Amino acid sequence: MKGSVIAVSGIDTGIGKTYATGLLAKALLRQGRSVITQKIVQTGCSGVAEDILEHRRLMGIGLQDVDKEGLTSPYVFGYPASPHLSARMEGVEIDILHVRRATLALQKRYEMVFLEGAGGLLVPLAHNLLFADYIRDAGYELILVSSPRLGSISHTLLSIEACAKRGIVIRGVIYNLFESTDKVIADDTREVILYYLNKAGSTVPLIDLRDGSLEGESIDCLRL
Repeated sequence: MKGSVIAVSGIDTGIGKTYATGLLAKALLRQGRSVITQKIVQTGCSGVAEDILEHRRLMGIGLQDVDKEGLTSPYVFGYPASPHLSARMEGVEIDILHVRRATLALQKRYEMVFLEGAGGLLVPLAHNLLFADYIRDAGYELILVSSPRLGSISHTLLSIEACAKRGIVIRGVIYNLFESTDKVIADDTREVILYYLNKAGSTVPLIDLRDGSLEGESIDCLRL
């Protein structure tokens, strides 16, 4: 039986998608589910991807055999830049089939795979391939990580439009309240995001992430 894959992306870099990915996996582990995370491309480090290490810390488990085999971080580059540039700096061209084979290998071992992207949805994996197009071509649904910080309305609505244009199904939006934010701004931003999700034909939940927790009803409403 082949497991499911859910992509996790953010409206920007540094929005908390690594944190959200790890907490999603942790919540499913606590439900007794067989779950693993994967980082499509990691830049700015070597060895096992830094984001994979953070996922395992949040999940409360050590490195797994699939981590040591390189299946969860099929591409790791030292230069801290967009994947296409980091790969080029090392004389490598990202082979999307290599990534797909790694994900399929994980699907054979786990019930659920959370695939974390790099940066935002329109980050180039290669010269002619954006992460959003990879998600579309693979048929993965998406969990989008947003926040109420200034600028997030525009970035979030652009991400929703990018998904609608490509036919990418948004499974849910995680609203990351990791920074101290004016409640008036946070409440208004939430309303605007929900309005435009509905306008795009989506009635998915917008889930608050606060105090490092994604549990219970928050996970249940994502129907993972």
